[in-house]
Amino acid sequence: MSLRHSSKLLIGFFSGALLAGFILVNIGDAKYTLWPFSGGETSSAASSSVSSVAGSVDPLPAASSQEDLIVQTVKRAEPAVVSVIITKDLPKLEQVYQDTPLGNDFGLPNDPFFRQFMMRIPQMRQNGTQKTEVGGGTAFFVTSDGLLMTNKHVVEDSAAEYTILLNDGRKLPATVVARDSVNDIALLQVKGSGFSALSIDPNDQVDLGQTAITIGNALGEFRNTVSVGVVSGLQRSITAGGPGGDSEKLDQIIQTDAAINSGNSGGPLLSSRGEVIGMNTAVSSVGQNIGFALPARELRRVLASFQKNGRIVRPYIGVRYVPVTQDLKDRNKLSVDYGVLVMRGATPADLAVIPGSPADKAGIVENDIILEADGIKLTPSVSFQQIITAKAPGDTVTLKVLSKGSEKTVTVTLEELKE
Repeated sequence: MSLRHSSKLLIGFFSGALLAGFILVNIGDAKYTLWPFSGGETSSAASSSVSSVAGSVDPLPAASSQEDLIVQTVKRAEPAVVSVIITKDLPKLEQVYQDTPLGNDFGLPNDPFFRQFMMRIPQMRQNGTQKTEVGGGTAFFVTSDGLLMTNKHVVEDSAAEYTILLNDGRKLPATVVARDSVNDIALLQVKGSGFSALSIDPNDQVDLGQTAITIGNALGEFRNTVSVGVVSGLQRSITAGGPGGDSEKLDQIIQTDAAINSGNSGGPLLSSRGEVIGMNTAVSSVGQNIGFALPARELRRVLASFQKNGRIVRPYIGVRYVPVTQDLKDRNKLSVDYGVLVMRGATPADLAVIPGSPADKAGIVENDIILEADGIKLTPSVSFQQIITAKAPGDTVTLKVLSKGSEKTVTVTLEELKE
């Protein structure tokens, strides 16, 4: 998978997250390629208050060593991790031969004598269709009644069929019940009960250097492959893309050196306590042991939203923006070096403020600079995105805005993002 490069500024449609194009990945390849995002934001200012609603895991027995603890964690978690098998109806082709008399080409008579010199030309002909396995990924149970979580890019194809392969060898048909319109998360449902489910970390207590364990369907072939490493970085902001050419900005994610391979997408990143601290989502194609996982707070938010609403609900404000940096200030003679600048995208259709959006109703216009949100100053270490996504449709956010040289305060009532 070839490496692609990001532009200096990524301007996305902000609806609780940047929608700067979604990742298109070959269905047989669940791995993203990544490159650094040179204008990314990170934030620890806003965090979700959603409590853990996933399956519970009993405390692990006392372990005599770190190795014993990892072994116990894997044994407890492994039954909840499944392989996702992707199948599609594809044309069934067969090779046939068409006899062509030499006479057709050289003007020879078409009689029995000359037929012995016929050429046989191979051709491919469709003979119906057949179900074909076209890819694979990983998922994990989050409730005992058959609800599973995985990456959206694993189950992106609405024309495909999905089957989960349990650790005990059973195969169950799965239905995609929700795809997140903003983040790379999807939910699957299978019939049944009494499934072993993983607990999503309720506290977001992830520290640099702590043990990180992955379990997944490596390469779509080696199911429930275990790898162990550490948390290498927090609050990373990257841009990920597949061979289809589109890209997606992933914000506030966890970096790990635990091996993540094609097919691991959608699998859990576990702490040594056996709790899910992230979902394996992306891997660098230019480095070694550089993988990324969506954080637990996003997983909790999606799960809580689905359980409450029967779908994944996201807040929407409706602006495109770019963070204000010292370089942006100097180049454009701005009066401030912080905040986010409301500006249009790369094409005429990518408006700065979406007509009829909450931002439009509140009077925000192109070239406004949003300085604060709910009293929090927007700096390179404080993400506007995270402040908005921590809220729900119907909530309000108070913005301090620099507009045409004057500061003003506006209150925006967030709405639900519609696909």
